[in-house]
Amino acid sequence: MDTEEAKKTILEALKKKKGKSKFYLKDYYKMLPDEKPRAVKKIVNQMVTEELLEYWSSGSTTMIGLKGVGKQAGTEEGA
Repeated sequence: MDTEEAKKTILEALKKKKGKSKFYLKDYYKMLPDEKPRAVKKIVNQMVTEELLEYWSSGSTTMIGLKGVGKQAGTEEGA
């Protein structure tokens, strides 16, 4: 699977998830089961750089989700 196909697969999977907007990196491994974890991490980081995804941290854990989606999206704009 090439990078563009992988990105499309991730975006489609995230848009189908109802009620949850942020995911652990290990959840992305499940979205692309045929890819190695290092390759998935590289794709996710590239998507963050392209501003398709964003990191969110509570201080003790880091999660990744669609940019601008979720409860915190509106409150973090001014921060």
